[in-house]
Amino acid sequence: MFRAGKREACYESGYANMSILNLVSVAAKYVIRNRIRSTLTVFGVGTGMFLFTSIETMQDSLKNATEITANDTTLVVYRENRYCPSTSRLPEYYKNEIKKIQGVESVIPVQIVVNNCGTSLDVVVFRGIPPQQINAISKDINVLQGSIGEWIEREDSALIGANLAERRRLRIGDSFDAAGITVTVAGIIRSSESSQDDNVAYVHLPFLQQASRFGLGTVTQFLVKVSDSSLLDSVSSQIDNRFKSETEPTHTSPEKAFFASTAKELIELIGFSRWIGIASVFAVVGLIANTIMIAVRSKISEHAILKTIGYSQLSISWLVISEAIILSFVGGITGVASASLFLHLQTITIGNEGLAIAFIPSFSIWLKGFIFSLALGFVAGIYPALRAGQESIAGNLRTA
Repeated sequence: MFRAGKREACYESGYANMSILNLVSVAAKYVIRNRIRSTLTVFGVGTGMFLFTSIETMQDSLKNATEITANDTTLVVYRENRYCPSTSRLPEYYKNEIKKIQGVESVIPVQIVVNNCGTSLDVVVFRGIPPQQINAISKDINVLQGSIGEWIEREDSALIGANLAERRRLRIGDSFDAAGITVTVAGIIRSSESSQDDNVAYVHLPFLQQASRFGLGTVTQFLVKVSDSSLLDSVSSQIDNRFKSETEPTHTSPEKAFFASTAKELIELIGFSRWIGIASVFAVVGLIANTIMIAVRSKISEHAILKTIGYSQLSISWLVISEAIILSFVGGITGVASASLFLHLQTITIGNEGLAIAFIPSFSIWLKGFIFSLALGFVAGIYPALRAGQESIAGNLRTA
């Protein structure tokens, strides 16, 4: 009797140690055995996660472009009561007056020309700047192809962002035309500091002023770098007070706040899309729960056998949840990877009033998608798991 009791204790100890791996292994076999049902479920979950990842990417890209952080030190000086770049005209000599204000490190006059001032999926933004100030635009501009030196030497050349180059299939030496302006690609650049640099074409300021018929001495806006982010409000107030009595008064705001004010249509459109993302999450939960409920009903006799050989009600419940998590995770990986590949290949960019936002998933979006996949599988499997675990052996056999 003692030996029998000892063997039983060893059996229970061994079962407890291998139970987790055992449950996952059995759940995986269930998934593989029902190939058609599992494939359809994975496809449905993947479709929902594709939509979720795309919408989260849109939200994340818009947030990065419009949310002010403690590291932001750039102001945009624009013509008061003007919105589209074609209507904002400021004298270039304002630059000298702005530089006199305490706390201002640099002032860059910028001429902006867009092929479409409204919301568009194929916006091309030309930014005319003094060639010698290209490095002041963004400190971390990386030249992927070509060179800045070649761009400086040739007046009708352009440094184009990597996203714009990919969207328009442009290479070094190619010429392209937009908004009636023809330029030659001298370099392809990328910046990790500002996503705007990846979606615009930088050209020489005098060239763009003449090509766009604005005329020399007139610009769209000024980019003002201040020495510290705490000076943004005070410097912007001083700039506007200085020019409020001029014929061309100004409105100055932090760069990202300026983007947020000009992208109201995009914010409303992308904000509404969040509801679609939430709906896709509920659809995924419902799909997985329905699939697992059907699977539970088809395996009533199998669950009775598992309980007979020693599986507890808790083990049966975790077996069902494990199956739901496996289906959800595989579908989630499929959906997140498909959305990321699609957005990278298509390089979708939405522009509005000179603001261009490219939707490219970040690592955080990948991570969020995977975590959501696991969480959704767990939530969807709870009710079917409770139903399966609460049934008695006799009840399972009678139902079977």
